[in-house]
Amino acid sequence: MIPRYALPEMEAVWSVDRKLEHWLAIEISACEAMVELKLVPAESLQAIIDHASINRERMEEIEEVVHHDVIAFLTMLSDKIGPEARFLHLGLTSSDVLDTTTALQFKDSCRLILDQIDLFLESLKKQAFRYRDTPIMGRSHGIHAEPTTFGLKVALWFDEMKRQRERLSQTVPRLTVAKISGPVGNYSLVDPYVEQYVCRKLGLEPAKISSQIIQRDRHAEYLAVLALIASTLDKIATEIRALQKTEIREVEEPFRKGQKGSSAMPHKRNPIICERISGMARLVRAHAQVGFENVPLWHERDISHSSVERMVLPDSSHLVYYMLRKLTNIMDNLTVFPDTMRRNIEISHGLFFSQRLMLELVLRAGKTREQAYALVQRNALKSWETKQELRDLVLADHEITTVLPEAEIIKCLDMSIFFKHVDTIFQKVFG
Repeated sequence: MIPRYALPEMEAVWSVDRKLEHWLAIEISACEAMVELKLVPAESLQAIIDHASINRERMEEIEEVVHHDVIAFLTMLSDKIGPEARFLHLGLTSSDVLDTTTALQFKDSCRLILDQIDLFLESLKKQAFRYRDTPIMGRSHGIHAEPTTFGLKVALWFDEMKRQRERLSQTVPRLTVAKISGPVGNYSLVDPYVEQYVCRKLGLEPAKISSQIIQRDRHAEYLAVLALIASTLDKIATEIRALQKTEIREVEEPFRKGQKGSSAMPHKRNPIICERISGMARLVRAHAQVGFENVPLWHERDISHSSVERMVLPDSSHLVYYMLRKLTNIMDNLTVFPDTMRRNIEISHGLFFSQRLMLELVLRAGKTREQAYALVQRNALKSWETKQELRDLVLADHEITTVLPEAEIIKCLDMSIFFKHVDTIFQKVFG
């Protein structure tokens, strides 16, 4: 069953029909190589090309009896081609066809995901520059820390997403590897030239060595990289969700005309897409664990990996592609509330200047760090309790004003200090 979140482009990559097309292309390509090796008559190859066609319904009927998909496929072709079909699959094993097909699916899947990551990066970059100088409260442990800018927050997402793109791009050559090497990978009844020919024709690389299968560390790497990508998308979605809380409401994911947030409460505008992305990321991470479990197989192979790969490889691909599309749309249409960001900064009553004040007492007044910390913390805690501005409390603290002039205190309470290196950071991130 195709999941609801499968988008047409990715659905085509992992569809049964496309898979069977790959199987036929691999079988014909292998046959072409064997013609060159003079193992198959050229006229037999031509007969195969002329008459080979895929009847999926007939193949599935055969598979119900033989319980083997590749045998059912070859039997179905034999019905179409006739006696010349005996020259198909010479010296091959099923995994030669299956794993080479998976390499082609990886190739197409990665291309779609990389293209979508590029669109997402463009969206992030646009929003980073748009809000480069928009102040927002930075939070650690969920508590106000020091102001930053929303543009810096998005630039950080951009930089992390760029690394995820690099990871996937670097993984592609290790994924687009094929094998046409027979039952245990030693080319016992198929010449290595056949593998070279098929790979060259299909745009793949031959494995340097294989058993009956391509080794599953490659598949595990694909799933692990997708899990990393999904985790970054989850991270961004989680931050948007947190910033959309009623008490904060600094950003909001798009809310379409006619959309409803709750069956009970008409006022609700919930971050449902971001929540969906966070939920889906959990599934992609779980699939990665399956990839790791599939690496250790018995001897030259067993098929404990086979059934689960039919689910986790396409499913993770569908999920990540869908998540990227959705989050790109959110970033393109994100509602940002700069005025609310400013108001939320102000509710701290200047507490975020605590570090600057402490360092001034250390550097200019000669206090030890412990002494300076105690002086500032004393006033900070009072500010928390009384909602008075930290500035007013510090200026009224005789122990501080006797060692630090009022003018210096006021000077170090200038919020521009938090933004003076924004351009430097942007230069490092975007060049």
